[in-house]
Amino acid sequence: MASMDGAADEDMVAERGRARAKLRYPFPAAPEGGQTLDVAPGVKWVRMPLPFSLAWINLWLIEDGDGWALVDTGIATEPTRALWRQVFDQALQGAPITKVICTHMHPDHVGLAGWITRKFDCRLLISRLEYVTCRMLVADTGREAPEDGVRFYRAAGWDENNLDSYRVRFGGFGKAVSRLPDSFDRLSDEDRLQIGAHEWRIVTGNGHSPEHVCLWQPDLKVLISGDQVLPRISSNVSVFPTEPQADPLRDWLASCAKLRNSLPEDLLVLPAHNEPFFGLHDRLNELIEGHERALARVLKRVRESPRRAVDLFGALFGRAIGPDLIGMATGESIAHLNCLAARGLIRRRLTADGVSFYEPS
Repeated sequence: MASMDGAADEDMVAERGRARAKLRYPFPAAPEGGQTLDVAPGVKWVRMPLPFSLAWINLWLIEDGDGWALVDTGIATEPTRALWRQVFDQALQGAPITKVICTHMHPDHVGLAGWITRKFDCRLLISRLEYVTCRMLVADTGREAPEDGVRFYRAAGWDENNLDSYRVRFGGFGKAVSRLPDSFDRLSDEDRLQIGAHEWRIVTGNGHSPEHVCLWQPDLKVLISGDQVLPRISSNVSVFPTEPQADPLRDWLASCAKLRNSLPEDLLVLPAHNEPFFGLHDRLNELIEGHERALARVLKRVRESPRRAVDLFGALFGRAIGPDLIGMATGESIAHLNCLAARGLIRRRLTADGVSFYEPS
């Protein structure tokens, strides 16, 4: 899922506004739920609602012979299923889905993959790490919260109320995902995938998720970017209790640089959230520079006095963090702290009561 964008400092907001002014949005309106909009030859835009503050996800249909390949599926809710039935019956006039391609394993992207592949007897195409990670998280459904998770969030500075909420909410991932197919076709970086008349190239990224797939078609000059490149918000880059010392922000920054260096600037970018846009390199540069500025703000706060992860929300986000967002905010705060630690700029000190404070190295 994508995160709230923002930072506290006015200069950064002004810079962000200038960078976004360079982006161009060619479509004046988005399709309504259950409708489609042609965005390139043989490529249709579909939107499905989400039960989050981020209200919509963009999904893509690619003409594939007598049917359509689908990129991402929406979350597993009955309203989304009803809208898909409308698309299948009306917009596609009964033509089948030939394959389901998932950019990554978050429920808004993979949630209905099992339902649709079973409905049309077609294959799921996804990277190996995304499939395996999704199966792992679905397997946690109904489990009690692990002590490692409680320890992780206590170290970040959570109080007992937030820890109790974590215990109650743990294991909910699988509730938003229909039963996954028991096998899949693997997508890897630099693969070529024939869909209808065009060969699409697979480009992977890391940081937001383990092995995120993007699809690039050079002749159509189109990039389906999933959550790897979004025009108006930045994707959540988080550390989780399963790998508390991970450095996903380093992976994210490297992936943004990889896409900027390997893809042309003139692509129409089809993102999972917000609107299709032109200005890929400008946006990638902005994402890199924005996180580097955030790292500098976090480092400044840590140099002022030792800080817990929860003490750094003001340095990272331009909005209040309530109970619904504290998990994502904490994960992103620790991602910035782990990145600074890996660069040798700060270190973590664990107190006797299990709370982590970060201080200059």
